[in-house]
Amino acid sequence: MQEELNQFERNKVWELVQRPTHQNVIGTKWVFRNKMNEEGSVVRNKARLVAKGYYQKQAPRAWYDTLSEFLTDNGFTKGKVDRTLFRIQDGESILLVQIYVDDIIFGSTNKELCDKFSNLMQGKFKISMMGELTFFLGLQVKQLKDGTFISQTKYTRDLMKKFGMEEKSSVKIPMSTSVKMDMDAYGKAVGQTRYITFIGSLLYLTASRPDITFSVDVCARFQSAPKESHMTAAKRILRYLKGCQEVGLWYPKEGGFKLIGYSDSDYAGCRVDRKSTSDTCQMLGNRLVSWFSKKQNSIATSTAEAEYIIAGSCCAQILWMRQQLRDYEIEEKEIPIMCDNTSAIAITQNLVLHSRTKHIDV
Repeated sequence: MQEELNQFERNKVWELVQRPTHQNVIGTKWVFRNKMNEEGSVVRNKARLVAKGYYQKQAPRAWYDTLSEFLTDNGFTKGKVDRTLFRIQDGESILLVQIYVDDIIFGSTNKELCDKFSNLMQGKFKISMMGELTFFLGLQVKQLKDGTFISQTKYTRDLMKKFGMEEKSSVKIPMSTSVKMDMDAYGKAVGQTRYITFIGSLLYLTASRPDITFSVDVCARFQSAPKESHMTAAKRILRYLKGCQEVGLWYPKEGGFKLIGYSDSDYAGCRVDRKSTSDTCQMLGNRLVSWFSKKQNSIATSTAEAEYIIAGSCCAQILWMRQQLRDYEIEEKEIPIMCDNTSAIAITQNLVLHSRTKHIDV
């Protein structure tokens, strides 16, 4: 707590003034957190003093102006991304710097640039040296010479133990292709709270496991009235994970920044309301950076319409990602979207046919 107050004083976060006579004073409270590693051991105790209420104005960032001036004076070309994130250019290398109240977190693919920045910062600012990132919000991070591997192996093991699946046999796929789940009106009901907890745990696991995204999405549709058949399907996903707990996402350093999108859809796959399911993913070079599986809001009357809807959603995601890349001064002009339906492709290429799909807002 004292260190937090020292940081406020050092960075001139506030100044003491007379209490206003006709204004409400916003209170404060202490928030305590323990930062843990992937094994569950506490590596740092953190205390934060935060304002209560919703009427406070955004305070100026003393760090921001001071650091900006300091970087410019030391030969860095700074490109602002937002109020707390810097993009720093030094020749052909890029350094990203994230600013917090008492922390400066930075990283780059160029070790010499990181060392240069670290030496400069140690001489000017008081920063916390937390070492290499290895564990964050349940994600295990392994930073290797040729790339970064992200997984949730420990989280998966904990789920097995939590739901009593340690002794169960593993299966090769998360959901059988022959299974068509419905409300199962005559099935035996199971505890709703336990089922929702089960699904919520699996949803968090999809942060690094796109291979279970579709299966979890299907099971999540029956949280209002879960039956034994739904719980069996959800447990099968854990049985699948038991046989591939070490699987994760690999992000190689090489591969460029070519953005490409993929879209696909089934047709009337949901037996309850006959809506189709959209599936899409986006690749940056050979790195998977975004994906989702979601039931469509409208009922498609043809496979072409179902595919056209998801192609539009994929396009919206691509446009958002292109704007994000522009913030890092990476320009992508022609971005391909892969679709396996000839009719949907024809609709996108022929403006005359758009009159048939006016209900689709692209």
